[in-house]
Amino acid sequence: MKKSIFLCLFMLAVMMVLTAGPAVAAPPVKIGALFSVTGPASFLGEPERNTAQMVADDINRSGGINGRKVQLIVYDTQGDATKAVQAANRLIKDDKVSAIIGPSITGDTMAVIPVVEKAGIPLISCAAGIKITEPVKKWVFKTAQNDSLAVSRIYEYMQKNRINKVALLTVSDSFGSSGREQLVMQAKAFGIQIISNETYGPKDTDMTAQLTKIRGTGAQAIICWGTNPGPAVVARNTRQLGLKIPLFMSHGVSSRKFIELAGNAAEGISLPSGRVLVANLLPSSDRQKKNLLKYKRDYMKRFGTEGDHFGGHAWDAMMLLKTAIEKGGDSPAAIRSQLEGIRNFSGIGGIFSFSPQDHAGLTKDAFVLVQVKKKNWVLMK
Repeated sequence: MKKSIFLCLFMLAVMMVLTAGPAVAAPPVKIGALFSVTGPASFLGEPERNTAQMVADDINRSGGINGRKVQLIVYDTQGDATKAVQAANRLIKDDKVSAIIGPSITGDTMAVIPVVEKAGIPLISCAAGIKITEPVKKWVFKTAQNDSLAVSRIYEYMQKNRINKVALLTVSDSFGSSGREQLVMQAKAFGIQIISNETYGPKDTDMTAQLTKIRGTGAQAIICWGTNPGPAVVARNTRQLGLKIPLFMSHGVSSRKFIELAGNAAEGISLPSGRVLVANLLPSSDRQKKNLLKYKRDYMKRFGTEGDHFGGHAWDAMMLLKTAIEKGGDSPAAIRSQLEGIRNFSGIGGIFSFSPQDHAGLTKDAFVLVQVKKKNWVLMK
């Protein structure tokens, strides 16, 4: 009798282990990431990589997504479109990811789009070019605010302050070209005349010649459109030439890194930015403030520096994926469908509302105008 009871208990224990086994060993949710961790755009990719890993770790500490751990697989594109395409193919074919976040820059993203569209894998880009999501691509979304919205925010301020003669100085890469296109396209609607339209190369280290031309045009303001380090060079060259007219930058330099690179020449420069740079100055009624302050605290605690506008793009991408997977599972088709239905998601970059007609999800209210004062960012009125 005792042997029979023991045998029954033993078999019951074995069955319980076998039954519980699959739940314990549930496969992870695989999320791929493409960031410019090294190279010229590392000021974008490094905080994005750091933020994505921080969010993945936080999700896992809290029990994962629907009880499954997140496995974040990051590849460094180095800001090279060819490397971005190779890494995207590796994530899809070898790593079998359910979705990809990144790349960090517009050129890399545009190169990767045909890959994810063909494979049917959701991509949430962290780059700003409007052409990433306009026209809408079935599998492509983005978290960086559109450059078209940044242009509108600058031009609204200029219109209000009766600045109507503007000189442009834009970098000759995908981000700069997209910005220049928007600056030219929207000028007439705001009563703005572009009286000089200069460019510079991504690796140029002196823009004195372009600025000297601009000095003789009678421009009331200069708009520089690019990402570090070029705009910092423009800021220093402007100071060296003694130009006194207002200098505006794009959101492509929306981080403390720009102030570090430009030094004293950053003083007084204005640009459109997500609210994260001035989170502590926002009213308590601001819908984003709670998430912004928590993100900055968490990033500072882990990495010893404050979280910024660019890392925020990765925070948004990771949390949007978490929301989509919680609702519909981790199949690529389900993720894509759920992303397209997300409304009023309070992120770092703004309040996101996606739809079949809009895979960028933000309005111009995602931007505030900020200015450098005493080596810090302040809100402009």
